Amino acid sequence: MADKSTVPVTIRILDRDYQVACRADEKEDLEAAAGIVDERMKEVRSRGSVIGTDRVAVMAALNMAHELLELRELKGSSTQARDRMSELEARVATTLSPDDK
Repeated sequence: MADKSTVPVTIRILDRDYQVACRADEKEDLEAAAGIVDERMKEVRSRGSVIGTDRVAVMAALNMAHELLELRELKGSSTQARDRMSELEARVATTLSPDDK
């Protein structure tokens, strides 16, 4: 069974440190996620059109959510295409197979 005890982790986002806790086996993922959030918030801030950390955070979150929705849509399209290909393969196999008569 995996250890479910938590460890303290300091992450830095937009030049500010945050103390959070997570399971030891999730620490690297948390740090990677914090790096992405930091990068995206810096991108929004550097454009200069959004002022205030809270607004920068909201815009960065909206941008990431939009990207997630696009990826989900692509995954859905990919799944539909794969299902259609399987269906066509089955039809071709049925058509080309010798009759059981």
